[in-house]
Amino acid sequence: MIPLTLAQLRILDAVVSKGTLQAAAASLGRTHPTLHTALGNMEQALGFALFDRSGYRLTLTRAGAAFHARARRVLVEMDALQAFAGHIAAGEESELRIVIGDLSPLPEMLGLIRNFFAAHPQTHLHLRFETLSAPWELLAGGKVDLILHHVLDGDARFETLHLRRVTLIPVAAPGFLPFPAASATIERMRDLVQCVIRDSARSPAKTRYFVLEGARTYTVSDQMMKKEVILQGLGWGHMPDYLVADDLAAGRLVSIANDCFRGGEVPAKVKAVIFDFQS
Repeated sequence: MIPLTLAQLRILDAVVSKGTLQAAAASLGRTHPTLHTALGNMEQALGFALFDRSGYRLTLTRAGAAFHARARRVLVEMDALQAFAGHIAAGEESELRIVIGDLSPLPEMLGLIRNFFAAHPQTHLHLRFETLSAPWELLAGGKVDLILHHVLDGDARFETLHLRRVTLIPVAAPGFLPFPAASATIERMRDLVQCVIRDSARSPAKTRYFVLEGARTYTVSDQMMKKEVILQGLGWGHMPDYLVADDLAAGRLVSIANDCFRGGEVPAKVKAVIFDFQS
C-alpha cells in the first residue's frame, strides 16, 4: 500500500466535516478537481471505498467511517504535537513540578495555578501536597520546581515572592481546657495533649514548629485532620487563621492566645513561593 500523507487525511476530514467537495475545497483553499483526484488516489491506495457516491451528497461507507475515526485521532495528535513543538521553541516549560505546603490555603493556591495553566495549556502539571520541612527539602534537592509554602528566612538559595500572610492561632474546643483560656501558660499547656502535624520530609528539620517540649502529642497528616481532632476535644494546637475563623466566630473553638501564650504569623510565598508565617 502506498503510504498516506497528513495532507490526504486533512482532505478526508474536511470533506466529512463540510459535507461536500466544494465546501471542503473552499475551506482548504484548494480546487474541487484537486480534492476529487486526491480522494480517488487515496481510495486506490487503501484498497476500499471511503465514500458512497450514489446520492447527491457524499456519505461515508462503513469502512470509510471507521477509517475516518482513526484519521481524526491522528490529526488531533499531530496538531497537539505541533503546538507542543511551538511551546518548546518559545522557551516555555514542558512541565512544572509544584508542591503545595500544609499552611497554604488550597482554594487560593489552586486558583493561582489554574490561571497560569490556562495561559500555558501545553505545560504538564505535577502537583503534590507536603508538610512542614518537606517542601523545602524537595526544592533544595531539585525534585520540584516551585513550592507554595511558608518562608524559610535567611536561605539565599531560593528566590521568594510574597503571596499572603497566614496567622497561626492556638485553639482548643470549648471545655477542653481545665482553666480559662486567658490564663493559659506554656507550663499549663504542657500538661495537655497537643495535636501536631507529621513532617513528610525524608530527613525532617529540627525546627519545633510550636511543639511544646515535654508535652504529650497526637500526630496527624494534614491541617484538616488536625482541625477535626481539635474540634472533637482530643487535643489543642496551632491552626491557620483561614481554617478556623468561622469556628472561632461560632464558638466551636476558642483561642488560647494571650500575653503569655502566643500564636504567630507566617509569610506564605513563591520558588519557593512562600507564605508569611508569624510566630
